[in-house]
Amino acid sequence: MSRTYKATGINLKTQALGESDKIVTILTREFGLIRAVAPGSRKHNSSLGGRSGMFVVNELLIAKGRSLDKITQAQTLKTYPGLAKDLGKLAASQYLAEIVLCEALSEQPQEELYDLFNEHLHRLEAVSSANPSGVLAHLAHGVFHLLALAGLTPQVQICCLSQRSLKPDFTDPNWQVGFSIPAGGTVSLEARERLRKEGEREMRAEGQRSRGAGEQGELNNQCPISNLSSSMPKTQTVVVHRQEIPVISCRLGAMELTLLQHLLQPEIMQIDGARDYDWLSVEQILRQYAQYQLGRPIRSATLIDSYFAANHDATV
Repeated sequence: MSRTYKATGINLKTQALGESDKIVTILTREFGLIRAVAPGSRKHNSSLGGRSGMFVVNELLIAKGRSLDKITQAQTLKTYPGLAKDLGKLAASQYLAEIVLCEALSEQPQEELYDLFNEHLHRLEAVSSANPSGVLAHLAHGVFHLLALAGLTPQVQICCLSQRSLKPDFTDPNWQVGFSIPAGGTVSLEARERLRKEGEREMRAEGQRSRGAGEQGELNNQCPISNLSSSMPKTQTVVVHRQEIPVISCRLGAMELTLLQHLLQPEIMQIDGARDYDWLSVEQILRQYAQYQLGRPIRSATLIDSYFAANHDATV
């Protein structure tokens, strides 16, 4: 069996090893997620120095090792220099990379994930630096598509309770819809209130039945023929399973729901009236949902908070 193999991959993460090496975590089309040593890449004149940087796409020749594989050759196919020139774009790219690291599998082809990640990096790089809300919009779009690829898309078109479609009402300034992270998406506040009232009625009815059964038991104990009850058929107990009332994680206005619903589209759409605050709210909703589904925090999100709070006086 050959001790070397070829792969095409994009660098997602690097860490120092020893005095001059790096360990590079790479998403490859052919083998999924791999970790390999880039020997001497931290030396000033190393040919692997630039090729082991973040978000560099290389054609690689890798030698198998006992604990870690080793990059022996690398030919750069693509870079994203525009990401490093803009703090917002760089933070958004690292944010998406964290999600990819959670979703990617090892020793299995990851062509769809590889292509999707590269596509969203390309879109982020192309955003005008004069349009900060564009970074948020493309970040939210990328997060939504990565969740969709993993089968974790939040439900934003219909109510998770009633299964009825939800249409934002811009004529009512107070219109809102709930978003429940545990329930997996949007919840009509009216449907939730109906469910709550139904549960209260059932509890009252059960309480009345319990009191009636207790009174009947007391009468039987006082009756001289109560000993005959042991020979009579016993009444079956009916267990009623109530639908759980979902916890509302946050409430969305008409614009926020509109933006979430448009993230389903393959291309980001310009929505008239959408403000930076609306996109920031959508990003935070998706962030909380993604962290819940992935079971870990997205550390790069703090850079998004700092960048937009400093540049746009956003309250995060």
